[in-house]
Amino acid sequence: MENVNKKFTLVGTTDSHDMELISKPALTFWQDAWRRFKKNKIAVVAMVVVFATLIFAVLSTIFVPQSAANNFNPDQVQVYKNLPPKLGNLNIPGWNGDFTTPGNTLSSNVYQDQKVPEGTSYILGTDNLGRSLAKRTIVGLRISLLIAFAAILFDIFIGITYGLISGWVGGRVDNVMQRIIEIISSIPYLVIVTMLGMLFGQGVTSIILAIGMFIWTGIARQVRNLTLSWKEREFILASRTLGESTFRIMIRHLLPNMLGVIIVQIMFDIPSVIFAEATLSAINLGVKPPTSSLGSLISDGISSLQFYPYQLAVPAVVLCLLSLSFFLFGYGLRDAFDPKSSED
Repeated sequence: MENVNKKFTLVGTTDSHDMELISKPALTFWQDAWRRFKKNKIAVVAMVVVFATLIFAVLSTIFVPQSAANNFNPDQVQVYKNLPPKLGNLNIPGWNGDFTTPGNTLSSNVYQDQKVPEGTSYILGTDNLGRSLAKRTIVGLRISLLIAFAAILFDIFIGITYGLISGWVGGRVDNVMQRIIEIISSIPYLVIVTMLGMLFGQGVTSIILAIGMFIWTGIARQVRNLTLSWKEREFILASRTLGESTFRIMIRHLLPNMLGVIIVQIMFDIPSVIFAEATLSAINLGVKPPTSSLGSLISDGISSLQFYPYQLAVPAVVLCLLSLSFFLFGYGLRDAFDPKSSED
């Protein structure tokens, strides 16, 4: 009987060793996370918006100083106040200077009615003191981001450290530290803002301290829970057996494994801080005038909403787009670092 095995030839490999080789190169944790993140197109767009906004906020300090947005000429208020948006000499509806002023039924060119010098235009209009809304929104964006990232430093230095110590030590120490977090979380931060305002004066410093005193509790709980889980893993026990110090284990082994969760939590905390600042400004506990933030601009726009709705719409749209970008970026990072989270 003819041997049928001679009629078939295994192609593509020369021996059994070649059959066991992995065709794709091994990916690191960060490379694998980036590969998953790129598949989420909305998150990629949000990331581009976030980084573009941060770069713009930094570069705007050169072209739009804070004094240019705050100062105004008291003798020229009647000429420049409450001007509608206008984009040069282009006749684009909504950006041509036409607006129905209070007391009139027909729209007219406000720039001509108030005798604004020829060639002068404001792309986003002006406020009731004649200050450019575009410049004040840029400065407000800068101040809001400054408050957000300064408050996030409390997350990084206090929250992570507190959570690591609480989870690593455990026992009664952990129990006491968690009760302290519960006490802090139960205090209304409006009370703290009011007290700090009386102590330091109304301004950016008071807002940063008030929000920072509460924002770190969330990430501290997450880091503590992760530490309780990770400290029982084999590689941590091996490090302790080899005599590595606690600090070295936390820095070299615990933190790298928690970094994904920490980054995602920070991305979620940033828009929360921005909204908190906006809320404080809406009840006159925000930044001190004439300094503007997105919250203070929204607060000022609410008072003139009935007659000049664009003064509220401009900062409100910027705030919503910025917060939405951070949230979508955070969700994209969460799904990239933890693929199971997108299935829940």
